[in-house]
Amino acid sequence: MRQRKSRVAVIGTTSWGTTLAIMLTRKGLAVSLWARTEQEAEKLNRQKQNAVRLPGFSFPEGLQATASLDEALDKAGLVIFAVPSQHMRHNVKLVREYVDSSMLILGVAKGLEVESVKRMSQVVSEEIPPRFHPNICVLSGPNLSREIACGLPAVTVVAACDAAVAAKVQKIMATPLFRVYTNTDVVGVELGGALKNIIALAAGMVDGLEYGNNTKAGLITRGLAEITRLGVAAGANPLTFAGLAGLGDLVATCSSSLSRNRFVGQELAKGRDLKEILSSMMGMAEGITTTVAALKLAEELDAEMPIAEQVFRVLFKGLDVRRAVSELMLRELKHELAGISGTQDSGG
Repeated sequence: MRQRKSRVAVIGTTSWGTTLAIMLTRKGLAVSLWARTEQEAEKLNRQKQNAVRLPGFSFPEGLQATASLDEALDKAGLVIFAVPSQHMRHNVKLVREYVDSSMLILGVAKGLEVESVKRMSQVVSEEIPPRFHPNICVLSGPNLSREIACGLPAVTVVAACDAAVAAKVQKIMATPLFRVYTNTDVVGVELGGALKNIIALAAGMVDGLEYGNNTKAGLITRGLAEITRLGVAAGANPLTFAGLAGLGDLVATCSSSLSRNRFVGQELAKGRDLKEILSSMMGMAEGITTTVAALKLAEELDAEMPIAEQVFRVLFKGLDVRRAVSELMLRELKHELAGISGTQDSGG
């Protein structure tokens, strides 16, 4: 049993999955990094780095990639799903026959499934037997992968419905440079991590237009209100959005040049076509699909998301970025905490 708990399987060779695999191997844990094909696994092991998604960071001694789920999940006490949100369901289906009651399951993708508007923990729970549901956890926070791979100090939060389960994952994931907090508000932690990518797209647009710090600070703050409003409607604790998965992740993603979502927004403001931008990038900008899913969810829950609506129109309807900002500024005047604190106004 002790050996089982010491092994970690990372499903997905994304930049974040690779970073976590490197970080946990550096900690001294036995880690397997699962790749989709034998060719990809062989290339990763030969180059001893993920030159495509995380170039410049060598694999520590002992970290091996494999295309075999049997090998990756053998004696694993923790499986980390580090795949794009739109591929989560498919990957869980591949892994579910290996899941047992002693295996902790950690989702680290920040997004919503477009068709179902489900959070990632909901997707996982739909694809594995109910008796394993208590072991499902999620991780979110201001976690730019390249900074963590560099060994810079960072903090995060692990959420599970069972506080004891979250504490088990906390102990596994924590390192001297990666401080892990726990929370039992799975809904809030997941929605904070997913929805902040929409606001990061908008923040990139503000940067691309060179509108300055007042505008950006206002956008981030109103974006946080918008995220919180939808989160509360979905059953989350509003205080969660003042924490690492809310404000912390929002500030990091809206501010950093490493943020893919911010980059997309910035390039859109410069007049580039969305398809052209995406074709030039390596990795996913989760905010694009999350914008679609979030607006569906907001409609279901009768929660107003004016920033997300404008981002959607810029992304998919050809709305000029300057006009999008102007329309937000000219909306009906409202109470600052409308829809969050019990004030009568419902909008943002």
